[in-house]
Amino acid sequence: MVEPPGPVLVVVPTYDERENLGPAVARLHAALPDADVLVVDDASPDGTGELADALAAADERVRVLHRSGKDGLGAAYLDGFRHALTGEHQVVVEMDADGSHAPEDLPALLAALTDADVVLGSRYVPGGRVVNWPWHRELLSRGGNLYSRLALGVPLRDITGGYRVYRRTVLEQLHLDSVASQGYCFQVDMAWRALQAGFRVSEVPITFTERERGASKMSGGIVAEALWRVTCWGLSHRLGRDTPQRPAGPVTEGAAHG
Repeated sequence: MVEPPGPVLVVVPTYDERENLGPAVARLHAALPDADVLVVDDASPDGTGELADALAAADERVRVLHRSGKDGLGAAYLDGFRHALTGEHQVVVEMDADGSHAPEDLPALLAALTDADVVLGSRYVPGGRVVNWPWHRELLSRGGNLYSRLALGVPLRDITGGYRVYRRTVLEQLHLDSVASQGYCFQVDMAWRALQAGFRVSEVPITFTERERGASKMSGGIVAEALWRVTCWGLSHRLGRDTPQRPAGPVTEGAAHG
């Protein structure tokens, strides 16, 4: 395995994921024993936060950030990123707690940092796949990605995916306080900002598996927000109203990384 460029922190946002959190953390540490985990819990009424505290008490690799209420995926990740930047971690990972993101795929994502600053775990590059998703969910996902790709003029095939890796330098330079997007629009926003800032973005194939326990947090409002914001970003870019910090960086598909 290629060694990551420094200590790794995996940020795991949770809301009512008590059934899933323990197995997810156990699988993560089996795949990557040296990784630290930050559970960002939005005051889950099912006791997920208390379980996270118990995991942290038993394992120094686990930390917990308690938030006061359910404030959206994007806000949870942003708080997690800010916490990461107060420490020594050089690599920050986004990973869902529901089991849909296989921790066994993480070594390949980290290895791709050799030639990238941001690595997206992609369902839709060669080698990527989706397991046990209803056809209408996959159609919605593929359609959202196609629309985003065309509207923004980028070659990324899974810009809405939430399994990804950032070098610390990317998060330090992306002006996190100005990010207001939620849901999978947050994922589009962060990838778009990284490209506009000139960072190298790569895609690596993953297997995405529909959760076995608990309920999805996806809603029609999240999808509508994403489509509206992506449309605005695309129009603004074509009208020359955005000002990248430096020339746009290259994008590579993860098939090149195996």
